[in-house]
Amino acid sequence: MAKGHWLLKSEPEVYPFSQLLADGKTTWDGVRNPTARNHLGAMAVGDRVLFYHSHTKEVVGIASVTRSAFPDPTADDPRWLAVELAAQEPLPAPVSLDEIKADPAFAKLGLVTQGRLSVMPVEPVEYERILGMARANARPGKAAAAAASSRSPGTKSRYPGRGRRG
Repeated sequence: MAKGHWLLKSEPEVYPFSQLLADGKTTWDGVRNPTARNHLGAMAVGDRVLFYHSHTKEVVGIASVTRSAFPDPTADDPRWLAVELAAQEPLPAPVSLDEIKADPAFAKLGLVTQGRLSVMPVEPVEYERILGMARANARPGKAAAAAASSRSPGTKSRYPGRGRRG
């Protein structure tokens, strides 16, 4: 069975990828956009997730879905959903939004067409292309900048998803 591919955005000052790596897993909650909620509802265990830092505008890591959609524990309405994510690995180097926008292969990617949406599907070919760009960016001379970028400071929270917006 084919696995899905997704991109999730987080503000690095709220919950950076480095914090997900430290935590191992987290509940991805706090999404309040109906389209983003529907995308959370479509996620399945084992789906791959690109982790995007919204303020620095770069894809920085890979996670996977370890628990499919369930009612968001931070919401009063059970129609809002959350999923559980596990950290997989940081990308060898970040891939910037500018790099993605400059590549015509991403013309239909939600990150380009629906820039404010925090949860979006990614086609398998787009997912693999972003991973390839990260490997290319990690060539000697670029690795130090990539490592510094993935070490964004984080804050501990009982509900790490708070502050994420759909």
